[in-house]
Amino acid sequence: MVWDNADTQEVTSKGEPRPVYYSSITYNFLAFVFAVEEINNNSELLPNITLGLHIKESLTYTRKIIESALEIMAGQSTIVNFKCNSSHKVATIIEGFIDEETYRFYNMFQIYHYPQVSYISQNLYMSDPVQYPYFYRTVPNELHLCAGIGKLLKYFGWKWVSIFSTDDESSMRALQILKEGIERNGGCIAFHESFPHQKIITQLELKKIHRLHHYLRNLHFKNGLGEEMYLDENGDLATGYNIMNLNVLPNETLKYEVVGNYNPSAPPGQDFTIDEKAIVWETSFTQKPPQFRCNPSCHPGCRKLTKEGKPICCYDCIPCAEGEISNQTDMDTCTTCPDDQWTNQKRDACIPKVITFLSFEEPLGIALTSISIFFFLITAVILGIFIYYRDTPIVRANNQYLSYILLISLMFCFLWSLLFIGHPEDVTCILRHTIFGITFSIALSSVLAKTITVVTAFQATKPGSKIHKWMGSRVSNSIVLSCSLIQTVLCVAWLYTAPPFTFLNMRSEIGIILIECNEGSVIAFYCVLGYLGFLASISFIIAFLARNLPDSFNEAKNITFSMLVVCNVWISFIPTYLSTKGKYTVAVEIFAILASSTGLLGCIFFSKCYIILLRPERNNKKDLRKI
Repeated sequence: MVWDNADTQEVTSKGEPRPVYYSSITYNFLAFVFAVEEINNNSELLPNITLGLHIKESLTYTRKIIESALEIMAGQSTIVNFKCNSSHKVATIIEGFIDEETYRFYNMFQIYHYPQVSYISQNLYMSDPVQYPYFYRTVPNELHLCAGIGKLLKYFGWKWVSIFSTDDESSMRALQILKEGIERNGGCIAFHESFPHQKIITQLELKKIHRLHHYLRNLHFKNGLGEEMYLDENGDLATGYNIMNLNVLPNETLKYEVVGNYNPSAPPGQDFTIDEKAIVWETSFTQKPPQFRCNPSCHPGCRKLTKEGKPICCYDCIPCAEGEISNQTDMDTCTTCPDDQWTNQKRDACIPKVITFLSFEEPLGIALTSISIFFFLITAVILGIFIYYRDTPIVRANNQYLSYILLISLMFCFLWSLLFIGHPEDVTCILRHTIFGITFSIALSSVLAKTITVVTAFQATKPGSKIHKWMGSRVSNSIVLSCSLIQTVLCVAWLYTAPPFTFLNMRSEIGIILIECNEGSVIAFYCVLGYLGFLASISFIIAFLARNLPDSFNEAKNITFSMLVVCNVWISFIPTYLSTKGKYTVAVEIFAILASSTGLLGCIFFSKCYIILLRPERNNKKDLRKI
């Protein structure tokens, strides 16, 4: 091998000796000679075998490369005034060509089946042992080089990268691999500049080894430093890269320090190591380690939004939408929280949703409970008054037993409204609508029976009328029983087909899980309400037609007004119920029950109680006709 020996020593501006820098050819030659001597002096590596070597200079010319290779394989070498003949066979060819020359050299000389070992070429495609069975190398391929650079960039979070490379095919191929890796990690290329390739002078080294290919494929030994050395299945040396830190010392000496390494054959998590404390950063950096980015990082709670027409690493940071989080820096997308969780204020974590329902402890629950109990007690007092004054004309008029049934049913209506308050359970969900539906149908049936009684009583007073036989309590009781029985059948069918059940509503309100009762069958629910509306409508129509009857039968006016209140309440209930969300939906139901029940109680019984308690002198048949 011929190497550059123009190494000279100069002096600095201060008169001090300037350090001597030797060319890479010099180092490669010395390393090669040292390696051969080490192998020959070590009886464990190649026992009973002594290696020799031929060194040729290629001068980077293809013609010279071919001539030098042929002379080595022929065992002939011509030097000025000398002619050297060698009877030793060539064992292998060790070369230091660039990728393109290595590829051409292999294609030309593979017919001789000599092992070709490269310590320069990193061509990824030549790692294929099927296409290149005689090719080996002592450096990793360019894929590992790019992976190592990518890990270094990722470690320091460098996203905005500038690349300088030579303009040969190998560099362009490695550049493409590196660019794809950088973009996968969210980075991008700020700019790329290439320079003409400086040709590397080749060197050919010979080894004579029995059955060399088999040996190389099974190569495994420890070098002088105790490091494991072996070739993988592709003929590549299982080694990695040192990460070097270049420092300029005060005397203008360049000093390289190893600050880390990348070994692709190491186990995951151990392939990349770096010692940040050993790194000496450029003094001009304001931030150490420096951050090379197109724009600041997106903090947790935000996601990246790529700017149109800009590189992928140039982006805006926008907050995650409601119900979504990002818990890492520079996330491309936000993650949706599970249904039972919601975002915290920073939108960087999902937290359990607040569980809510209309409870007895909150102000609205306390108010509705107080109102329900108050009217329950009022109704009980009125029932007591009617029982105590049961022999007076105003109580006996218009079937006192229907009044008892109506008052008792209203008492239970006020009481059942408490089932809508508190933690919903399957049992309470079933009882809420069905028990109330049956109880309120009894109340409306009683009002209907009262209305029919008023009409039949007037018709019975006409001469020759035979309706007086329908005036008994049996008819009234039959009306109450039959009308309430229909509602009972509807409720039983509801429970049999699709009964109400407890439901966790996670989408009603933001950040809240509402525990509510699902109707099960919406059709059945509105059938029950519709039947109550039907009874109220029939009672209202009959009472309205009978409002002008003589004074002794004028209870129809009170019934007309009470049914008007009930109909208005439940007509208003439907749109309000459908438009209300959360626990206020339950409050609307309770309000409708309390309002309709109070309407019946007040319109029908308050005036009678006023006469019984405050105007007892008017509680007689004569004055009753004027009421």
